[in-house]
Amino acid sequence: MQQGKNSKMPWAVVGSAWLMSFAMWVPAFSVPPMEHILKEEFFFTHAQASLLFSAPWLMIAIAAIPAGLIADRIGVRKAAGIGIIIIVIGALLRSTATSASSLLAFTFIYGLGLGWTFPNLPKLVSAWAPREKAGMAMGIFTTGIMTGAALGMALTMSLIFPITNTFQGVFLIWSIPPIAAAILWWALVREPPRNNLHDKPVSSSKTLFLKVLRNKYLWLAAVILLLNEFSFLNWTGWAPALLMLKGATPDLAGLLTSIALWVGIPTVLLMPRLAYKLGLRKPFLWLPSIIIAIVAWGAIYIDLSLMWLPMVLVGVADSTRIVVLLALPVELMPEEEVGTASGLVLSFGYSGAIIGPLVGGRILDITGSLDPSLLVLSGVSIAMAVIAFKLPETGNKTSGKNL
Repeated sequence: MQQGKNSKMPWAVVGSAWLMSFAMWVPAFSVPPMEHILKEEFFFTHAQASLLFSAPWLMIAIAAIPAGLIADRIGVRKAAGIGIIIIVIGALLRSTATSASSLLAFTFIYGLGLGWTFPNLPKLVSAWAPREKAGMAMGIFTTGIMTGAALGMALTMSLIFPITNTFQGVFLIWSIPPIAAAILWWALVREPPRNNLHDKPVSSSKTLFLKVLRNKYLWLAAVILLLNEFSFLNWTGWAPALLMLKGATPDLAGLLTSIALWVGIPTVLLMPRLAYKLGLRKPFLWLPSIIIAIVAWGAIYIDLSLMWLPMVLVGVADSTRIVVLLALPVELMPEEEVGTASGLVLSFGYSGAIIGPLVGGRILDITGSLDPSLLVLSGVSIAMAVIAFKLPETGNKTSGKNL
């Protein structure tokens, strides 16, 4: 039986969404630590190997808007539930891959599940949570993403691969969390009442769609998200290779890379509160961008023994940017346009997640080094800082005066 919101946190829904977000991202972030193994197994170039990491984000970019439309028709709980089943199928199939083409095809199936699930989880969590606790609920949900990504990076080479000694075995073990998440999701989560879903159907009319398209600030937010995903996926996708070029073992490279994700967990909980208290948003976009620009340039010269420091700084800075970016469509647009705006920003912005790792891999193929890629990341972050200054301030200190 469906129930409306009350003042209590819906822990069954939030907990299931946390497990879902954790489980859906672990398989994706098990790929970068194994990049050298997959490259040797299938005679990939680095650029080709990057597709195994970035393909799921391509599917999210493609499926984000259709997933919203489907959820409006069948309900967000069912849509996300179907998505996690597709994730399970794709994850299990990856453990049977014997060729490059089959592994890539199965990765696209896994990515399709992400595209069905990821855009709908925040909507369901916010629909069940009381308004005054919605921010807390979304912060908890987001930590699941960070935890899944961090464990995928940290444990794949240090623990999972030594047990299985095959990449297929790694994919099989990392398919267990999605299986558990799917079972609990269908057993515990219920569809929220329709009147708790504040967003209008995505692209509910041609007029609304065209109105959203004409909003220049929304496009600025979409461009910043694209550059953010370019930067973050380039960094996390190629950081293990960068660390191994500096002399790290594969398991140490995975562990060090995971630091950027672990520090993101407290960051996504604390930074929104700090932004709310200050009543400002823009500094939480341009300042982290300047920090990452400096850190990416400095990582060229930093010794392996100190590489934990760039990982910490990038993790805090990027997590700060993403948590502000994901809230921008809500803060920039009228309530009836949020659904359409969010789908468009997500679809456009996540294309950067495909371009970033591909650029890094191509640079590594041509030069044998990732130093030029770090310079590209520095330039991308500077561009983000410049664009962030052009956005209106959406914090409560200005009360929307700049909109």
